[in-house]
Amino acid sequence: MTTTQMTRERQDLLETLDKHRGFLRFTARDLTDPQATQRTTVSSLTIAGLIKHVAATEYAWMQFVLGGAQGMAAGAGDYENQFTLLPGETLAGVLDSYAEVARKTTEIVHDLADLDADHPLPEAPWFEPGARWSARRVLLHLIAETSQHAGHADIIRESLDGSKTMG
Repeated sequence: MTTTQMTRERQDLLETLDKHRGFLRFTARDLTDPQATQRTTVSSLTIAGLIKHVAATEYAWMQFVLGGAQGMAAGAGDYENQFTLLPGETLAGVLDSYAEVARKTTEIVHDLADLDADHPLPEAPWFEPGARWSARRVLLHLIAETSQHAGHADIIRESLDGSKTMG
């Protein structure tokens, strides 16, 4: 694979991830903190909570890219509170944190020697024993995760005030 193809692939992956990040961020436009933390479905999910979770997940997976399962464990944070704004946290702060995570992800992806570099996945019931993921596979997973949660946030926003991301 030539350097130009690798650069194009990285650019395509990052642009796709950023497109779905934009859909997720767009669901929070013009919301107050109370609106961003309001449940509008039977689920406990909120727009602010989804953004906070997606940022934490992206950060943890990029730590996996850099240091494998140990790096991911060190960057995992407080899973219990990933979907909730804690006292002192705001929607603006969560959005700023997400932007910083996105900036770091872009930097990491540009600096990687090879998107094929891989690590064994952490032991978990939802991962096949002995499976390994490459940096490329992690980026594809982040695109899927971000897209899925952007859809959740879009439903929550539409239920909140009728606004839609698309349409």
